[in-house]
Amino acid sequence: MKKAGLICVAVILAIMGFINPSSAADPIKIGVIASITGPASFLGEPQKNTVQLIQDRLNAEGGINGTPVEIVVEDSKSDESQAVLATKKLIEKDNVVAIIGSSTTGESLAMIPVCEAAKTPMISMAAAMKIVTPDDEYKKIMESPNAAMEVPSIQRSMIFKTAQTDNSAVEAIFEYMKKKAITKVGIVSVSSAFGATGRQELKRLAPKYGITVSADETYGPKDADMTAQLTRIKSTDAQAIINWSVGPTQVLVIKNWKALAITLPLYQSHGFGSKKNIELAGGDAEGVIAPLGRLVVADKIAKDHPQYQVLSKYVSEYEKRFKSEVSTFGGHGYDALALCVEAIKKVGTDKAKIRDYLESNVKNWPGISGIFNMSVTDHTGMDHKAFEIIQVVKGDWEFAK
Repeated sequence: MKKAGLICVAVILAIMGFINPSSAADPIKIGVIASITGPASFLGEPQKNTVQLIQDRLNAEGGINGTPVEIVVEDSKSDESQAVLATKKLIEKDNVVAIIGSSTTGESLAMIPVCEAAKTPMISMAAAMKIVTPDDEYKKIMESPNAAMEVPSIQRSMIFKTAQTDNSAVEAIFEYMKKKAITKVGIVSVSSAFGATGRQELKRLAPKYGITVSADETYGPKDADMTAQLTRIKSTDAQAIINWSVGPTQVLVIKNWKALAITLPLYQSHGFGSKKNIELAGGDAEGVIAPLGRLVVADKIAKDHPQYQVLSKYVSEYEKRFKSEVSTFGGHGYDALALCVEAIKKVGTDKAKIRDYLESNVKNWPGISGIFNMSVTDHTGMDHKAFEIIQVVKGDWEFAK
């Protein structure tokens, strides 16, 4: 009788609105690690904003299959050690079903052993092919006598990513250069994980496109002047300069290039995809070329393009809410979380099933960064066709001619 009475009281309270049955469900927790503060905050800030946007939209629509979603966001402070600590917290304390992050290649590489040991799927928002390629496989590719033609045959089991891969960005640049009859280039790159892997890919893939590397210069992530490196490149027979970095150093290279009155065209990596870089460089960025995702020219692509709808919706929602322009980097966060949510909708919260879904069921999926086709041998799912070759014209992005 006592038990029956308690049930009756619960029913009455629910009818009166004191208990909301839907709110009683434990939320689905997804972890996000981003460089919200620190030197890479230009990457992490739009990513944090983007995942908040998606969480609010999801919960307003009733969550995932009726269950609310909680995005647990951690700030790596642009530090690899902090990224590792945040990864352990999300897995061991917050019990997340998957991890999105982090913003940079170095942080992502540091997080991988933790996620692999805990068999927790991780979707990085960073670029390097090395993030999804096992160390032994990557070494085999780089040391192959035919390295330029090699592609990974296996991928890290639990690791995926949504930033277009550095080797794809290199191929997009070289393919465009081939059309321009450019056969000799000078490379200048930052000595960070992103710069180092990009430099390796530039040197590895050059022979495939009949390109010779006439100069190979590097600089530190805190260096304030690259005049010496650019001057040495200028003295060679290079027909173009490729800079591989992200953040303030990209802008410094542009300013030095302009100050030296170098007439060689300047190409940047796909890490150039924020309008803030153009603004910080002022008029000096005019003419700079980079392989970028279609987000930066969302208003210029054909309305029947498979990405048009998702790009337009993201741009509209983000700019309305945050009163600032979208960036390529926020788009990587959008894709990572959207893919994770789709997997959970289809297979639930079992980590192994989420992993399997991402690997086997993401086909012709239009995202912000490109059209994804993941597989056992490709945990990024995009090639160089995800890029447009973009040039800075009158302070804006335009398709390069």
